[in-house]
Amino acid sequence: MPTLICDCNKTMPLKAASLGAALGETLPLHSSLCRREAASFQQAVKGSEPVVVACTQEKRLFAEIGTQTEGAVAPVRFVNIRETGGWSRDAAQAMPKIAALLAAAKLPEPEPVPTVGYASQGRLLVIGPLQQAERAAALVQDTLDVTLFTTGGPGAQDRRQLVLGGRIDGLTGWLGAFRFDWTPVNPIDLDLCTRCNACVAACPEQAIGLDYQIDLARCTGHRQCVKVCEAAGAIDFDRQAQAQSDTFDLVLDLRAQPAFAQHAPPQGYFHLPAAGEGAWGEAALLTVLKLREMVGEFEKPRFFQYKQKLCAHTRNGQVGCDACIAICSAAAISSEPSRQQVKVNPNLCVGCGACTTVCPTGALTYAYPRAPEQGLHLRTLLSTYAQAGGRDAVLLLHSQEAGRVLVEDLGRAARLGQAQGIPANVIPVGLWHTASTGLDLWLSAVAFGASQVVVLVTGEEAPQYLDGLKEQMAVAQAILHGLGYAGTHFELLQATSTPTLDAALQSLRNTRQQVPREAAKFAVAAEKRATLELALDHLAAHAPQRPEAIELPAAGSPFGSVAVDKDRCTLCMSCVGACPASALQDNPQSPQLKFIEMNCVQCGLCATTCPEDAITLQPRLLLTPQRREARVLNETQPFACVRCGKPFGTLKAIEAMLGKLSGHAMFQGAALERLKMCGDCRVIDLYSATDEAKITDA
Repeated sequence: MPTLICDCNKTMPLKAASLGAALGETLPLHSSLCRREAASFQQAVKGSEPVVVACTQEKRLFAEIGTQTEGAVAPVRFVNIRETGGWSRDAAQAMPKIAALLAAAKLPEPEPVPTVGYASQGRLLVIGPLQQAERAAALVQDTLDVTLFTTGGPGAQDRRQLVLGGRIDGLTGWLGAFRFDWTPVNPIDLDLCTRCNACVAACPEQAIGLDYQIDLARCTGHRQCVKVCEAAGAIDFDRQAQAQSDTFDLVLDLRAQPAFAQHAPPQGYFHLPAAGEGAWGEAALLTVLKLREMVGEFEKPRFFQYKQKLCAHTRNGQVGCDACIAICSAAAISSEPSRQQVKVNPNLCVGCGACTTVCPTGALTYAYPRAPEQGLHLRTLLSTYAQAGGRDAVLLLHSQEAGRVLVEDLGRAARLGQAQGIPANVIPVGLWHTASTGLDLWLSAVAFGASQVVVLVTGEEAPQYLDGLKEQMAVAQAILHGLGYAGTHFELLQATSTPTLDAALQSLRNTRQQVPREAAKFAVAAEKRATLELALDHLAAHAPQRPEAIELPAAGSPFGSVAVDKDRCTLCMSCVGACPASALQDNPQSPQLKFIEMNCVQCGLCATTCPEDAITLQPRLLLTPQRREARVLNETQPFACVRCGKPFGTLKAIEAMLGKLSGHAMFQGAALERLKMCGDCRVIDLYSATDEAKITDA
């Protein structure tokens, strides 16, 4: 796969020889690849292999050159080495990083994922004050079919759109499938109203405004309005209000409070609080432009995969883990206790991946890209960086939207001498969303050789995302500190401006982190728990110290043990049936409660289910071989049937039952004694008793 590098008019101190050695190819150095040296690009794209072009500035120009080049069939991949490394104060030392970025660009494209489709015919509902709603409608009515729902205020004399009014009962749905419910509670039917203003002039209480709705608090019942509206018949005080509904493809909400309270509203819904005449600014203009474009068929990736059998959400009507529901900013995840699962609405999902980050079992996994593809990308970056002589690699994970813009702005500021720029050991990694990676990939990155993983957040993230990332980082850091690795390996960097980002990145130079002596070479697995085990095994094998166990924070910990109060536990085994990860197990041969700590995900279903409140969670990471072995948490002697001697329960369970039922009127004498019998003997004794009243005797 040929690579084309350019120092952008000699503004970057690129060392072609060292970069070529790291990539295993000869790299001619260009200075004007997009202009007078474009022939090199044309020659490269005539081949069959993909071409890597180390420039994103002129991506559009290169595409045009390719279409004009006869025989150009090679796909082209673009990678930014300028703002991310070549434009910085220490750019001369950034060759290992640049080599890593180029190597990662050569990786195979991620496998395609299923898509979610939307269809919009352009039916737009505008909700808000009538004057502002009409003004917004005027900007899009040539493209969209607009319906207005007034919340009050005067409107224009001529009616260009259908106007509805009344009480809003509900708004649900997404792009192409919004359902709007309302009840017309006012005596004036806006659909029949001709806006002749006769009622406005006739009303002695001035209870009717130019919104053509009656203020019933001011109306005293003269009904002059009804008389003057006889021809149109739009006013009827005796009309029974009936709930109505309709469907729309798009919604523009001009009210002060949005219809959807979640951080990420459904696609196709736009909230733009109404402003005074001439006060709409850039936000309004962008919203109008987006609305005009949203007609037709659209699709997006299906960002997640869900495996119900791994889910620790609910068992037997008891709710355990609900981390994904709590963190979802789009309200796309709901509970389905009857089916022992959660339900993810792909139409509402915005692809943040936060649910997959906090999922302790891996029931929800991120698919855009998948974990193995993300892991290969990180391993390639770090291994190439190390082979090229780089040290103390820091991964800067940022979003492909605001995060990427901030990184590029910092590079530009460094070129102008206004900032230090991205340090030579900081490798930017673009993600669809910064909440899409967590414990498994971060620990894997440290095992691959990263000294630090920094997640850049720019204010576009939901508050619960930050809490979730902090919890994950606290758990990951506790593991590394417990293993004796000194330093701060995980950091949440919050920046909304170039100076803030620059100062924060420069402060990383003052920190030192201890990492494994040898970089791992394992492949990130599709299963989250499998990846965690691979990373933990490598980190523990090279750890400065190895205690028996590491205490972990309770919030967000996917590892731990359970403690059983033996005085309370009757070995009813309800916890075994509730455990979704097979961490708790029974022994068919003997009354024993066994536990495999490696399987425990700390979902809490066992503690919630236990009728004796005998179980408590202990978040920790056990490092001894016993972590993978079944150990007995509680055991007791079996209780033998007093009639046939067959064991049928535990001694503690039968004693507890006898104690609770001994005072009950239905369990006295022989009836209480039958509780000590197995099921077969109980039936035999009941039918053979001579002092029992039978229904056949009646």
